[in-house]
Amino acid sequence: MNQPGQKTEQGSQPVNRIIILPFKKSLEIALKSLQVRFFRSLITIMSLVLAISFLSFISTSTDIANGLLATQNPEIRQLLIHSGYDLNPGDASAGSSPKQRWIVVLSLLVCVVGIVNAQLMAVTERFREIGTMKCLGALDRIILRLFLLEAGIQGVAGAGVGAVAGAAFALVNGLLRFGSISLSHVSWNDVFLSVLLATGVGFLLSLIGVLYPALLAARMEPVEAMRVEQ
Repeated sequence: MNQPGQKTEQGSQPVNRIIILPFKKSLEIALKSLQVRFFRSLITIMSLVLAISFLSFISTSTDIANGLLATQNPEIRQLLIHSGYDLNPGDASAGSSPKQRWIVVLSLLVCVVGIVNAQLMAVTERFREIGTMKCLGALDRIILRLFLLEAGIQGVAGAGVGAVAGAAFALVNGLLRFGSISLSHVSWNDVFLSVLLATGVGFLLSLIGVLYPALLAARMEPVEAMRVEQ
């Protein structure tokens, strides 16, 4: 493949080749790649679902507790304390306990490690595919874009499902523990923001998890990639 400014064998005019892969085509390739590796992608998505659902559950449960505290009912306040919320006499809002926060952080960390491991395995399996694309003229940024798109799709799907599921479980749990008052006094705007935040965190974690494997794939030499035996 001629590089920009490289002369042909006839020696007269330089040939400039600009390789562009439209975003729509990149998205189609990413979707087809996920379909081919459906079960592997499903495992990655499920790990993200579990981590994000726990984060969403904790956030939504806190929103429910804050709604109950807004009633200023001493009996409900005592019920929240018995349920495990650390409330001082002057507290007007509840927060997650340090133990819960550490569990959330650890679950998200394990999720990122799982994503990195799955994407590294995907890169290893696709050495010849990556080498072929680079031999056909794919630039490093095109390879990087494809991996980031795949991770983004997985992140949106896994984080979205996990955030909604976690919020739903939290609402059901609040209904069973505190009764219908938990749903009538909860701020649905706060619940929506908790779901949105959890989805954003999951999407970001998915991109972070794929960043190193994507860079590794993008910087791979075509000849070395084609030599690998599958």
